[in-house]
Amino acid sequence: MNVFITGASGFIGGAVAQKFVTAGHRVRGLIRNADKADALRAFGIEPVVGTLADLALLTTEARRADAVVNAASSDNRPAVDALIAALAGSGKTFIHTSGSSIVADEARGDPSDAVYDEDTLPAPEPDKAARVALDRAVLDAPGVRSIVLCNSLIYGDALGPDARSVQLPRLIDLARESGTARYIGRGSNRWSTVHIADVAELYLLALQKAPEKLFAFVESGEASFGDMAQAIADALKLGEAKSLSSEEAEARWGREMAVFALGSNSRVRSKRTRELGWSPRHGSVLDWIRTSLV
Repeated sequence: MNVFITGASGFIGGAVAQKFVTAGHRVRGLIRNADKADALRAFGIEPVVGTLADLALLTTEARRADAVVNAASSDNRPAVDALIAALAGSGKTFIHTSGSSIVADEARGDPSDAVYDEDTLPAPEPDKAARVALDRAVLDAPGVRSIVLCNSLIYGDALGPDARSVQLPRLIDLARESGTARYIGRGSNRWSTVHIADVAELYLLALQKAPEKLFAFVESGEASFGDMAQAIADALKLGEAKSLSSEEAEARWGREMAVFALGSNSRVRSKRTRELGWSPRHGSVLDWIRTSLV
């Protein structure tokens, strides 16, 4: 199968592209920087240099492919609209990458008992309404086998070209820089988690057998940010993890990262991935932190 993947040099897109190539698919991958072309070729991925703003390029690549995976952005509406328009009526597969911050709160380090699955979604915070609307636009795409995979906090080492995940590296970098591991507020906020190898396996499974109009959370465990920060401290031998105020976090990382990615609760459970036969092999983000940073 010919597959076009956006974000092919990124943490998710690179892992998915590598998994697809290993499974025998021919993959063309969108990258912004031509300097990364050789890195993609080393994994058997044919580079396509361009950006999500190149709508004509996206249209051409989507029409020539048998399936499309958007792993570059969960929020770029013009790019996704262009891909949907190119695929409309074709019956081809479109896998769109979303994120479980669509159920995140503004807890700023406080805990929450709320746990959601695919059938019990809350009204999104205003900051996340556009992402939820984009997910719905993908699922409503006419004549497309559309799939939305909504990833929780992803951890692990890059499986494709060199890249990093979004959340934990921020905390690890701060710990190395300052000598103290940090969590926001009380650090009692919790996120569901999943290993990148299990994510890539699910994307391949979705390509092969997922029903159309599938929306699924992607998770295989859960941890508090206080516990993750302490695991970072343990691995780096930094003593006790300490609190960082929400204001300090926003000053360093901006509102989106501080409030929704690091200070919120995003606790989800997936029924639909298990129905596909997905069986994640990695369950403990804390174990990974303690062993990978040594």
